[in-house]
Amino acid sequence: MNARKPLSWDERYSKESFLFGELPNAFLASRAQWLPARGKALAIADGEGRNGVWLAEQGLDVLSLDASAVAQAKARKLASRRCVSLDLEIADLDHWVFPPREFDVVAAIFIQFAGPDLRKRLFEGMKSALRPGGVLLLEGYRVEQLAYGTGGPSAVENLYTPALLHEAFDDFEILELNAHDAEIAEGDGHKGMSALIDMVARKPE
Repeated sequence: MNARKPLSWDERYSKESFLFGELPNAFLASRAQWLPARGKALAIADGEGRNGVWLAEQGLDVLSLDASAVAQAKARKLASRRCVSLDLEIADLDHWVFPPREFDVVAAIFIQFAGPDLRKRLFEGMKSALRPGGVLLLEGYRVEQLAYGTGGPSAVENLYTPALLHEAFDDFEILELNAHDAEIAEGDGHKGMSALIDMVARKPE
């Protein structure tokens, strides 16, 4: 018997409902104090736009990247309903070139489709794309998430540890780094008790 082929991102986003809900990620929404009053934000792998739309609601000019045209069509509708605008770009993050010193904020929420090699390139690209003084807001699953099975990748190498993030961002000022377990409810994609890690880091002036 052949193993069932995993759904593509277009297929996963094809339902009328929003896979990860329409509200912003709770960690991101709770860290508004780190955002500038105005500026440019990059939302990486933003899917159906819940985080990019929230950033736009905070007064930022937002570039929302995702590989799925289906997701971005839903992001466009969500932005319209919430009376904000997004710049949307279809992006294969294996090859997308991060513009240097372009953004005041980078949001990287559950981008754990990336294995170690791609993750290293993404982290370096995110650091390059921030202007001096710019802020990175990152949330992901820790290795302990495998025991919960409530979302995220099944590959342990795609998951985060505090040591991994400390090493990857040792040239940034780490303002917050919190490993914790919490019950989350983000659509059908992330639901239940989860092993999380949150980071706020600032690029040196």
